[in-house]
Amino acid sequence: MLIGFFILLGAIFTPIFPGKAGKVNGLDFMDNLFNTISKGSSYFIADSLKSSDKYAGQMIDVKIKMDNEQQAINTAKLFQVGGAEATVSGKELAIKGDISLMLKSSLADAEQMYHNNGAPVASKYGFNEKEAIYNWWMAFKAIDKSLTAQENFKEAKAFSSIRSKALEPAYNYYGVASSNYKDNIGLIAAALLFYVVYTVWYGFGLMYLFEGLGLKIGH
Repeated sequence: MLIGFFILLGAIFTPIFPGKAGKVNGLDFMDNLFNTISKGSSYFIADSLKSSDKYAGQMIDVKIKMDNEQQAINTAKLFQVGGAEATVSGKELAIKGDISLMLKSSLADAEQMYHNNGAPVASKYGFNEKEAIYNWWMAFKAIDKSLTAQENFKEAKAFSSIRSKALEPAYNYYGVASSNYKDNIGLIAAALLFYVVYTVWYGFGLMYLFEGLGLKIGH
């Protein structure tokens, strides 16, 4: 049983499974499968767009600090392109504008990135698309903190929600294909069943080996 277990384990680690760029090993194959399924269940951008409408006309005036001056300059471009005022002073960024416009501008970029279409985002701002989404995320985190300090909790929650429901999936799943779990239900069930059987297989193999050697487990 143990010999068969390790032969199969070797096959799992052999690049014989289909992947995006050719053959991959079994772990990469399953990792990609569950990533695509996970991405398919992480799309909340359309709902976030609807919820951002309620903040139309509501203005904020905050000051946030970025990690460095270049990041502050690049982040200012995000807000300026979206129609907000953004003034840079070293690592500090002063932002004034309509909450709804800021949220919708970030969501437009998140939509492109979620669908693995980063070129328009990079072209819009003049720097890497993943950096743009990351800077949105960092800015919204700082705005959330600033608004909370001002006791504007409802507005702070809006930025926090967009950060977690739209910007994070757009960044983390960029380059990953999206699929519905229903389209892969057979493969998912087979993978989970295999995991259980394979684990039990190893356990019984060890037990029989120790019994053959005359070893007994007791308490």
